[in-house]
Parts: sequence; C-alpha cells; structure tokens
Amino acid sequence: MMVVMKETATEEDVVAVIKKIERAGARAHRIRGARVNVIGAIGDVEQDVSVASLGLEGQPGVDRVMEILKPYKLASLQMTHGERTVIDVEGRKIGGEHFALIAGPCTVESRAQTLETGRIVRDAGATLLRGGAYKPRTSPYAFQGLGAEGLRLLAEAKAETGLPIVTEVMDMRDLDLVLEVADVVQIGARNMQNYPLLAEIGRSGRPALLKRGLSSTLDELLMAAEYILKEGNPNVILCERGIRTFETAYRFTLDLMAVPVLKELSHLPIVVDPSHAAGRRDLVQPLSLAAAAVGADGVIVEVHPNPDEAVCDGPQALRGADFAAYAAAVTQAAALARKTLSGGEPARTAAPATGGDPAGSGAAASGREPALV
Repeated sequence: MMVVMKETATEEDVVAVIKKIERAGARAHRIRGARVNVIGAIGDVEQDVSVASLGLEGQPGVDRVMEILKPYKLASLQMTHGERTVIDVEGRKIGGEHFALIAGPCTVESRAQTLETGRIVRDAGATLLRGGAYKPRTSPYAFQGLGAEGLRLLAEAKAETGLPIVTEVMDMRDLDLVLEVADVVQIGARNMQNYPLLAEIGRSGRPALLKRGLSSTLDELLMAAEYILKEGNPNVILCERGIRTFETAYRFTLDLMAVPVLKELSHLPIVVDPSHAAGRRDLVQPLSLAAAAVGADGVIVEVHPNPDEAVCDGPQALRGADFAAYAAAVTQAAALARKTLSGGEPARTAAPATGGDPAGSGAAASGREPALV
C-alpha cells in the first residue's frame, strides 16, 4: 500500500500514519518528495490485508491510499509518486539531471597504478573512482584481488584525489572492512541474487551499485533492489552491464533498451557498464555515447595507465592517455539528454578518443581470462 500525504500535512500527521501502519504489523517507509510525503506500507499478504482495513483515508493529512501492484514495492516509480531518486555521494549526485562518470582500474594492482589512475580520472572530471580490491573470477586460479591491501590503496587514492570510492564486496565476512573505505558498495552481477548479502548492505545504509545478473530479467533486478530498500536503505543505483544472449561476436549484449524501460518502472537511478558488456576497448566509447543519449544517469568504465600490462581485463580498459577525450565526448552526449556531469570539472579536450588499437582489443588477444563483475 502507498499512502500519499497532502502538501499541507504536518509532521504530526505523518508520524501518526506511520505508527498506525506499524501497529498493524507492517513496515512503514517514508519518502520525502519535493512537495509531498509518501509512506509505503510493506508487509506480507496478511499484513497488507490488515493495513488495507485501517481506514487510513480518513486520517488527518492523508490525500489518498493506493495499492502498489508491482511485486517490487519500494523500487516502483509509483512509490515516489513519479519523482526520481537522486543519490548524493559526498556532494556528488547521481540521478535526475546529474550524470555520473565512474571510472578507474578493473583491479587494484599496485600503489603506483592506483594513484596514477586516480589522478587521470580526477583531472578529466570523473565523479567517482572505481577499483576492485576483491575480484570475482570464473577460474579459482586467476588473480582474485589484493583484498585488504587493495582497500588500503583505494583509501590512499581517495585521500589524494578527493574522489569517493566505488568497490565491490563479494562476501558478508568482508563487508565491515569494505565499509571502512567504500562510499558506494558494488554488488557484482554474480551476486545480484545473493539475498543475505543484499540485506546486510541494506542494513548498512551505504549507497549500493547493483549490477544486473548475466541472465536476469528487469523484474528480477528490481526485486533484488527491493532486498536492499526493504532494510531501510534508499540509496540504490541500478547497473546494466550486458546480458548473455545467443550472439558470439562480443562478450555480452548491452541491453540499452533496459534504460528507458527501467525508468518507466522505477525511480532508482541507472548507470551502464560498457566495459564488461563489450570486453573490447574500441567498443567502450560508442556504447558509452549511446548510454548517455538514451538517458542513463551515468557510466562506469575501466581505465588503466598501461592496459597491455593489466593483471586482468586489459583489452577492455580505456588507455589513461585517451580518457580525457573520452570524458569530454561522453559529457557532450549526456548534455543532449539534458544531464550535466556531476562532481569534477568537465574535461576540456577537444578531440574524441579513438578507442585504441583494434588489433589488440579483443579479449582473446591478451591471453588473460576476463573478470566477470
């Protein structure tokens, strides 16, 4: 159920409705909109029936009571009365009219590599710095990340660059350690349906970037987001990173149609990961431009000072020398969708990036196994 309060409703009116919902055994989730408060009453079937019989329509300050028909209640656009969620990460906003450029290395390899990449993306106007301390790999023999040492290096990079950190957590046992460093916690595609982990991240209150599973529907993605939202954490960013189809010409199929469709279904911001979808450097820029033009709230891309020497995913990482031109091009594409770069100063390099050498860009060219994030 969704209770829409009147614009004239007082704080006492709102609190009274919340208490009445909670007495019925349901959870009350308050959303403060630009003009009105909306209160979601979330519970199981029996509790929903109980809430429906409370007569909330007659409560002071209540405008109307509506049933939310989607299985995902808190993620539904209906829940916010059509308003878009904008997430603030240390003053850098994601969603609404704000476009986030999230960039950094696939994995933290060394102090020099991490700090140099941080400077490169900061100088080009990036919003957030991404970097993997823990890496999910298909092979148990592939590089798994530096773990706690990687987190320490990310903290040092933040101290030097001022960029908030996005990094992945794979295991609940590492969550507290990750939370000491991460300003945004990333949930990888293979953990999208790790529901106990999602619930723990929800209880942490930390903003979460939730990647779509390799074969997951949009409804499944939104139900996964619901696990985080249900624990009282409203700061969820959805991420389209490519899905598995019959096509073999590239690693995954980037489902750009998911962006406008998700915006019809949900109020949550959505970013696109062209690096993991393509697996090829030369495809990252055109896919990024398309994502920005179709209305995405940001992109998350991999950058490396020398991708040919990267420990993992070198063929898909943008070259550090090309990143400023790439950032300028993506910023211009975002402007077409009436979005402005959030955070750092926009890059001012005139020429767009070429995407690097096509001959060495395919995943097979490196001989290294790609990370599946």
